[in-house]
Amino acid sequence: MKKLLFFAFFLIQLPFFAISAAAAADAFATDTADVRTVDRIIAIVNEDIILLSELNARMAPYVERVRQEGLSPVQTSQMLAKLRQDMIDRMVDEKLTDQEVRRQDLSVDDAEIDSTIERIKVSNSFTDEDLRAFLEREQTTMDAYRQKIREQLLRFRLVNYQVKSRIVITDEDIQNYYDRNPDLYGDEMVYHLRNITFPMPTSATPAQRAEVRKQMETIHEKLVSGGDFAALAQTYSKGPGADRGGDIGQFKRSSLSGQIQSALSGLNSGEFTQILDTDRGLQLFYVESVTSGEGRSVEAARQEIQQKLFEERVDAKFVSWLEDLRSRSHIKILN
Repeated sequence: MKKLLFFAFFLIQLPFFAISAAAAADAFATDTADVRTVDRIIAIVNEDIILLSELNARMAPYVERVRQEGLSPVQTSQMLAKLRQDMIDRMVDEKLTDQEVRRQDLSVDDAEIDSTIERIKVSNSFTDEDLRAFLEREQTTMDAYRQKIREQLLRFRLVNYQVKSRIVITDEDIQNYYDRNPDLYGDEMVYHLRNITFPMPTSATPAQRAEVRKQMETIHEKLVSGGDFAALAQTYSKGPGADRGGDIGQFKRSSLSGQIQSALSGLNSGEFTQILDTDRGLQLFYVESVTSGEGRSVEAARQEIQQKLFEERVDAKFVSWLEDLRSRSHIKILN
């Protein structure tokens, strides 16, 4: 059973480095009001520094998003102050972990990066051409993409080195999780879906966003008028499965995002959703069929539950380890 993935820019993410795109956008605005600002140091992290230009570069893809929030000046100011600090904190954490990577002499070879990219392509039903098109829309290069994957793999390796050995998942832990989550492992609906996707680059201007939405609304109107979803998907969709009439396979309800679950709620075979604004862009989903999937025993779900519990505890352990690392480091934020 495949899992429908809606990915952020670099597709592989460590939970403890997460920050919302909207947060990033808001943070950026405080330092882009005057493009003539001379570059300066905004943080010192042991032997490393963080520059204003680096912060601005991290925020750049999300500038337009904050401009579309429609917040009052006071709300915007308050949000910017907090979210700017959130991004700086994130960059400090990354500097600290990168320093530890160097101290531990950890490394990742090109073969591991190649393997990771292949897994990403398989998970998202991407061909080489799809991936190149995605990177082009996000205004980055394959070299930059590979470097970001290298950095994240090194950080993940550091997490395993520092934290993994301290985590133990018992049979009792697995059984308790299974008992607490009957909706995940009992009988549930299985959807066979088709999809039409119009990607929305993070750098898109308001005018570009409006044009993409207008195109999707035109397709939605065709569907309402009795248009064939598969034919429209094959003609217009820029997402996975377009050459198959938008067919993206079968999914358990629990494997879908909350947004898509809500959109599909109450739909029967042959019906379609409203236009959804997701991490992948604007999307429409068509229900090819709905069936009742058979539940799983605790033994059948053991490996999945063990992985979920491990990820939860890795996050908690890593936060604790990072707090300790911060307490032993020289960190100075220069506002």
